[in-house]
Amino acid sequence: MKQTLAEKILSVKSGNEAKAGDIVIAPVDLAFVQDTTGPLTVRQFQASGFKSLANPGRTVLFADHAAPSPSSSLSNDHGLLREFAGQTGCIMSDIGSGICHQRVAEALARPLDVIVGADSHTVTAGGVAAFATGMGSSDVAIAMALGKTWLRVPETIRVVISGELPEGVYAKDIILHLIGRIGADGATYMSLEFGGDTVERLSMSGRFTIANMAVEAGAKVGLFAADDATRRYLVAQGRGDDYQPVTPDADAVYEQIIDIRAAELEPTVSRPHTVDNTALARELKGTGIQQVVIGTCTNGRLEDLAVAAGILKGKQAHPRTRLLVVPASRAILNEAIAAGYISTLLEAGAVLLPPGCGPCLGLHQGVLGDGESCLSTANRNFRGRMGNPGSFIYLGSPATAAATALYGEITDPREVL
Repeated sequence: MKQTLAEKILSVKSGNEAKAGDIVIAPVDLAFVQDTTGPLTVRQFQASGFKSLANPGRTVLFADHAAPSPSSSLSNDHGLLREFAGQTGCIMSDIGSGICHQRVAEALARPLDVIVGADSHTVTAGGVAAFATGMGSSDVAIAMALGKTWLRVPETIRVVISGELPEGVYAKDIILHLIGRIGADGATYMSLEFGGDTVERLSMSGRFTIANMAVEAGAKVGLFAADDATRRYLVAQGRGDDYQPVTPDADAVYEQIIDIRAAELEPTVSRPHTVDNTALARELKGTGIQQVVIGTCTNGRLEDLAVAAGILKGKQAHPRTRLLVVPASRAILNEAIAAGYISTLLEAGAVLLPPGCGPCLGLHQGVLGDGESCLSTANRNFRGRMGNPGSFIYLGSPATAAATALYGEITDPREVL
């Protein structure tokens, strides 16, 4: 049987020949929660009568969404997670360490892994060919206790991206283009499998950005082959032994094949209040922006900060536009400091926030005022997402965000590159 990436991974893990539509039971290689979903997971675990974890060394609790905590209730939730980690021997990734999805990509995810997380953007780890998917807190509690889960093998849409990306166009523009093309429900409970010569040349940072937003088209998982780029990335992270090559079969059967010509792409923006409400950045010129956010689990990696710093070097952000920078992990923050990117961004007027989710979900650190608009490199722009239903969120690449910060209005980065 010729298999897609999703079918191949779930076949290996379940020990059966898995095809789209099958129900499989698979061992869970990594289970994790974060500080808004984790307390419910812990309480469900305890209420179910479980006393121990199936694999404490591959169970992780992250304090990242409210880090540092902005309220006593959230501080109490952090305390609950720390106490649970102490009781069960699982890993506690505390405030300042970074966002769960980035930390998983840096230190934990491996090709062919099955990963479940109580957060929809768990799909990020698909960038290293892990079947990584978000689940509800109760499902993750069961996976933590039993070390396995059941899955319906998803049908697959193959996305083939070919050609050289033009100047000013990045991975974020690819995924925004795709979501705008197929819609926010265009891949519901499907695997989005990415390939083509553009993808082969794409950095791991770019792959993580695309995998991260697969769920914004409704996908169960977003998958890339594990190739030489994957191997080099894992070696650089000190995890070369984790590498296993995995590719889809040449004559695998797909639900649909979508071709994207990279040369035809332009800097793209999602407009309020849905991710699939896309337009070209140049078409939105003149749209005033009061806040720009560069970072989050979608675009808070070293490459993203380098792009923004390159545009802002020697310049100043617009006086009426607040510029917030949120590295995705402590490791990235340290690397960005060493490379000089942080000092460049600070000199341009940026405010540096601690590694974590920051303003993305609206708990703290950058809640918008009534009628204000933000251009963010995050992954969601639903009404109220950043803490105020009376505000407006646009999504774009780090390059678009940096150019927008310079002019105080949505700006095509090609104007400043």
